[in-house]
Amino acid sequence: MALGLKCFRLIQPASCSYLGVLIRPVSEVALKTVSGRLPDCTQHMVYQAVPVCHFASKKAKAKGKGQSQTRVNINTALVEDIISLEEVDEEMKSVIEALKDNFNKTLNIRTSPGSLDHIAVVTADGKLALNQISQISMKSPQLILVNMASFPECTAAAIKAIRESGMNLNPEVEGTLIRVPIPKVTREHREMLVKLAKQNTNKAKDSLRRVRTDAVNKLKKSKGKTSEDTIRLIEKQISQMADDTMAELDRHLAVKTKELLG
Repeated sequence: MALGLKCFRLIQPASCSYLGVLIRPVSEVALKTVSGRLPDCTQHMVYQAVPVCHFASKKAKAKGKGQSQTRVNINTALVEDIISLEEVDEEMKSVIEALKDNFNKTLNIRTSPGSLDHIAVVTADGKLALNQISQISMKSPQLILVNMASFPECTAAAIKAIRESGMNLNPEVEGTLIRVPIPKVTREHREMLVKLAKQNTNKAKDSLRRVRTDAVNKLKKSKGKTSEDTIRLIEKQISQMADDTMAELDRHLAVKTKELLG
């Protein structure tokens, strides 16, 4: 019994010191060793500290999850011999401009003669804008007239294009004169326009994805001449550009949706 108590007294200081090490930060533990003098002994016991893994709590993980990741900002001039990021940026911006143009021309609460101008009509000479093969005028606030006298052979194609324009129009024909009644602004009409806006935005996102894919495929062709780290950084830059453009498309959709619903 006495021998057991003596051994316990010898071990206790070292045990306490060891437990002290375990609760220290990893950076501190890794740089130091711990020593303790055993009572009634002339020697020191020295041992290496044991690194401790610190696990994040669920609360800490949730807090970090919402934080944005580190962004890459590559100097385009330094990688222009690999890929032109400026050209990629222009292509992505053109997707935004095309969507805005589509919104302005085809998705309006009040239909006007100008909103029919750029409806694409399939003719023997290819696709032509409606205002190139007809005269468009406003007969009354509820009626638009499309005169096809100059190109009577395109009348049927023009009617088809107007019906399929996504503007909820049901044209009526009288010889070479197309009468286009303007629909009433009902809640159903507004919701239908919002649905079309979402469809057009999804098409724009598909175009954006094609731009990103083409850029990445072009980048991968330089694998033999460029380091993998550089390629990964450029690819991350392209992905960031695509994500920013995608967010911009969603922003325009939100603005248009608010406008249409009133």
